[in-house]
Amino acid sequence: MPFISTKTNVTVSKEKETQLKERLGQAISILPGKSESWLMVAIEGDVPMYFRGDDSQPIAFVDVKTFGGAPRNAYDKMTTELTGIYGDILGVAPDHMYIRYFGSGDWGWNGSNF
Repeated sequence: MPFISTKTNVTVSKEKETQLKERLGQAISILPGKSESWLMVAIEGDVPMYFRGDDSQPIAFVDVKTFGGAPRNAYDKMTTELTGIYGDILGVAPDHMYIRYFGSGDWGWNGSNF
């Protein structure tokens, strides 16, 4: 049950949104037991954002939430992959994005909890 949420100051066209969704769907399998078949994605573009007091460069904040957690090395690989995805599609430099991981044992779906 992964959820990847993106906030960026970049304008995200439908084409870029589709590219992000597809690439994130492939990348989620880096985390053990996770797959695109359970992935939910939210993308917010044109968000007023500042990094180091500056809003002139592409910026992104990416939240990756999962049921359970993953080993540190999987998060390391995921960060490398996500950095490439957001660089390729939105032009965000690696030093202008934060990626946060959060694993939880409390996750609800379809009227009950896992």
